[in-house]
Amino acid sequence: MADYDLAIIGGGLNGAAIARDAAGRGLRVVLIEQDDLGSGQSACLGLMQGRVTAIEKGALRRIRRSLVERDRWLHNAPHLVRPLPITMPAHEGRRPLWPLRAMLHVYDRLAPGRVLPRSETLDITHHEAGVPLKRPFGLAFAWPECLADVSRLAVLAAVDAAERGATILTGARCVRADRGKIWQLALVDRGRRTSMSARALVNATGAWIPSVTDTVLRLKPPPVRLTIASQIVVRRRFDYDGIYAFQNGDGEFIYAAPWHADFTIIGTAARPFVGDPAIAAASAVDIDQLCRTINRYFRERVEPSDVVYAQSAAHAFSARGGDPHLGTVLRDASRGAAPLVTVFGGDVTLSRRRAEIAVDRLTPFYPMSPPWTARTPLPGGDVSWQAIGDEAERVRERWPFLNAKEAARFVSAYGTRTGRVLGDARTRSDLGPQFGPDLTGAEVRYLMAHEWSRFPDDILWRRSKLGLSMPKAARDALAQFMMSPPLSAEGDPQPLAPELSPSRPDAKTGA
Repeated sequence: MADYDLAIIGGGLNGAAIARDAAGRGLRVVLIEQDDLGSGQSACLGLMQGRVTAIEKGALRRIRRSLVERDRWLHNAPHLVRPLPITMPAHEGRRPLWPLRAMLHVYDRLAPGRVLPRSETLDITHHEAGVPLKRPFGLAFAWPECLADVSRLAVLAAVDAAERGATILTGARCVRADRGKIWQLALVDRGRRTSMSARALVNATGAWIPSVTDTVLRLKPPPVRLTIASQIVVRRRFDYDGIYAFQNGDGEFIYAAPWHADFTIIGTAARPFVGDPAIAAASAVDIDQLCRTINRYFRERVEPSDVVYAQSAAHAFSARGGDPHLGTVLRDASRGAAPLVTVFGGDVTLSRRRAEIAVDRLTPFYPMSPPWTARTPLPGGDVSWQAIGDEAERVRERWPFLNAKEAARFVSAYGTRTGRVLGDARTRSDLGPQFGPDLTGAEVRYLMAHEWSRFPDDILWRRSKLGLSMPKAARDALAQFMMSPPLSAEGDPQPLAPELSPSRPDAKTGA
């Protein structure tokens, strides 16, 4: 008998969502990630949208499906998915006004129900959205979409999977997979060689799909093309609570969005990529392109020297064409051989549905429960999206030493599970040492024990974006703190209890 029903290689959003879906259907699941969960998603703008411009290509069915999923995310992860209007200044030299009005009318009709408001036309000479923009722009179109924290979506999908029985292995690399009636996997798990078996395998390694298929699975890789997507982060450039969409010369949009209170994220610059995905980085050309596009619209110029942080990631898409936003799910079920499902590409909005399709492809091989994720919140998401502000107020009432900004950050990360982080603390000092103005020892310990954080970057860039503002001295202190074992009640060092470490096979959630 195999150790697991399903092994998943790759802990990005696709892999974590598949692990969650499969574990909730009663399968014995192991997720194997060589780095950190969602490590590729830290370089993602995180728009949950149907993509208005897809109407020009006649992709009405896909738009409808995306808008349904957008609204599901808003209901199931209201702490991580925030409704914001997209505002696009209109001007000559780009799309004419009447086609834009027509597209938005169709877009409104495609949206399910009335969860979010309809689109509207704004006179931005008398609207707050026009304040940071150059004067020639007097008219803008606005329509509702959502902005998500994608790396936390991946992490919390893995948390939910673990709570439903999945084993989550981070810092573990699958170096060989032998295919017979079952899969035999060889791993290097944090320096230790180990092995396991599974009845089916999912390859969800993203831009590493070609190399993993070739060198680990020793099969012919699917035809893929790689792109690199880059964003830049600068100090906050506007107070408007919305996302700007600026038309680029190629007909696509460059977005400028609020980013963790004090910053603005600008993206995306995309181009073909060849090489090792691990070394994908924003080039000077990418940064200059984003700055030049933004400077056509904003009164306050953005120069490359203003960039606080530049982030990039390589993405894989099918080389056979098709809609890149849908993603690709391939099943190889050769006679007498264990099944293989390969998943790559696709946008954030459709990731839940993509995972559902991937698990559905395995239903001929063993019985499982029906799909369930469409109406089930992620951990901490059992609150209405309209009541997120009220939840932050409740946090302040329970822990009055927090200010409004701190309470909002906790709720936007942990939702109704904020109490698991703050515990019975009565004063700020009860939360342990402070790293910079926002991070405490209590939160670090929680993230290490329950969310597989091993290194400072795991916390500063994926579990939060506090790395944008944390000084070097605080980062060094955080690294030292994470290397130290926790203290017992008597003040003596002790190892983390197994039940607090769901990433290890001998934990409660292991097989």
